Amino acid sequence: MSPGFGVLGPVAAWDPDGDPIALKGPRHRSVLARLIVARGRVVPVSRLVDDLWTDPPADAVGAVRTFVAALRRALEPGRPPRTPARLLVTDGPGYALRASTDAVDAWRFEQTVAAAGTLPPTEAAVRLEEALGWWRGPAYAEFADQPWARTDSRRLTELRLHAVELRAEALMSLGRADRAAADLRAHSAEHPWRENAWRLLALALYRTGRQADALDVLRRARTLLAEHLGVDPGPGLRALEADVLRQADHLARTPDNPAGRLWEQVTDAYARTVAPGARARLESTAGLLRSLAVTGGSGLPAARAHRVAAIAAAEELGDAEMTARVIGAYDVPAIWTRLDDPDQAAQVVAAAERTLAALSEVGHEAAKARLLATIALESRGTRLARGPQAARRAEEIARRLGDPMLLAFALNAAFMQCFDRTGLAPRRDGIGAELVELSARHGLANFEILGHLVRLQARCGLGDFAGADRHAAAADALAVRHERPLVAVFTGWYAALRLDAGGRASATEAEAAYRDAAGLLHDAGMPGLSGGLLPLALLCLRLRHALPLSFDEDLDWGPYAPWAQPLLLLDRGHRPEAAEALHATPEPPRDLLQEALWCLTARAAVALGDRRIMERARTALIPAVNELAGAGSGLLTLGPVSAHLGDLAG
Repeated sequence: MSPGFGVLGPVAAWDPDGDPIALKGPRHRSVLARLIVARGRVVPVSRLVDDLWTDPPADAVGAVRTFVAALRRALEPGRPPRTPARLLVTDGPGYALRASTDAVDAWRFEQTVAAAGTLPPTEAAVRLEEALGWWRGPAYAEFADQPWARTDSRRLTELRLHAVELRAEALMSLGRADRAAADLRAHSAEHPWRENAWRLLALALYRTGRQADALDVLRRARTLLAEHLGVDPGPGLRALEADVLRQADHLARTPDNPAGRLWEQVTDAYARTVAPGARARLESTAGLLRSLAVTGGSGLPAARAHRVAAIAAAEELGDAEMTARVIGAYDVPAIWTRLDDPDQAAQVVAAAERTLAALSEVGHEAAKARLLATIALESRGTRLARGPQAARRAEEIARRLGDPMLLAFALNAAFMQCFDRTGLAPRRDGIGAELVELSARHGLANFEILGHLVRLQARCGLGDFAGADRHAAAADALAVRHERPLVAVFTGWYAALRLDAGGRASATEAEAAYRDAAGLLHDAGMPGLSGGLLPLALLCLRLRHALPLSFDEDLDWGPYAPWAQPLLLLDRGHRPEAAEALHATPEPPRDLLQEALWCLTARAAVALGDRRIMERARTALIPAVNELAGAGSGLLTLGPVSAHLGDLAG
């Protein structure tokens, strides 16, 4: 196998195992980049000299040959002495890179985007998600302004924007207009002169039932084009505006469902064949609930409710082994740390503990591990002492048994119990990395998606947005391939955070993106995620931009009200009431937002001069000094924790 080369970001190379190849200094990388631009054609040494130096040194030709020799050693370390190079070859007056199309990320990207237009929507969406995930930054990043790289860099950038729009069209063809709208909001804000971006965003909004928002987007595009470019919208935008106003039938296309008849036939056959009272029906129901939970819409809350009923039915039979199977079958990946229904979760934990006690001491190791993982998952975000212990025991058993699916479930439990203090994003990143590797190797799609989402969150928390981009793209690609619509909720929110944290959008544009992302939560069946999330995100945004904290009076702050209230009161000038609210503020729950909530407490304490609470906040936040507050959630941010610690120290 040959090395791989990357120019969709900083110029890089990888060995056949995917490990980085050291390319030494910038001149070595520029030689490699210049040869990649040439696409296999020979670049004379004299041309390389002119491209590498504005004022070439006397020994420039010798220096180029030295760079080439070093690159050859790095790219073909096993090549015997005095044998011809296979990759970076000498040809006549210069050099050429003889790499295959698959070896260079930019060439592979071009090929994928060209092919996407001929593929069915499902495959096109998957391929484009994967291809967009190859981007690590601007094309030829450190050389993009060089005359020899400028044309190719701009062409690839334009192709990337086209790919984003192609992906949105494919998602809409699959009925995923909500996900497309979230992506396109950020895309159109970053590239406001692309009429096709505005057209697609308006169409996506219309298909999610937001006709007024679609018209607002079209009129905003008209205003931008007129005020800044002095032109009217093109025929595409004008035609869409007319179609939206008259609610044209062709705008509301929905995908076909070829599997419906097969589903009906199989379920009818099962109902006729398996006796109504058979235990097999109960176990089959437990497996079906696992699939129902990841379908989105009303599926998740329905699965939770029926799960409790299934467990109760299993316990009535008095068979601990069967009850363990029914409880353990619900190995649904969990990414959010706040419970959707604490009462139901408590019932499941109690049933799992009863079943664990009823199983014989010898044997049933896999069943015990599943029960322990369930206890850890269903006690997340609480201070139940049993949770961390259960997660550790489940992981120990799973590793001993060597069962990949069981280990993935146990790693999910370990992730959910990895919040005993702030600053643990690196540890969670490690869990996510193992989940991705394990699941990809054994075909565990749901847990592979989970691993990418865990890493997305962790990389955000560590300020590595390029890494988070790759994991978001990988999660989206898997979600499209395996029809997991709930993934779009998290990657859609991440798109809003990315726009906000990237610093390229105004506060108004970022707020609009967060509001669009909040639309993804409608009917998603995740109240533990949706409750109070939008106002919290907007509060963080406005604090970072030093904007007034003016919110609708009837806005539901959900569980985050105690941490928001002191700052809201201060903003209105109610200092005594703010001090009273601060003293009543509890310690943040141990979850993905604890750094953000501690920073809100710290900010209020600094404003009020409350040294006792300032010291508590400082002690809690010190372990997270190298993280971005709140960004570990993949949803919102209050900026660097170090800045808040600096305010506390000052």
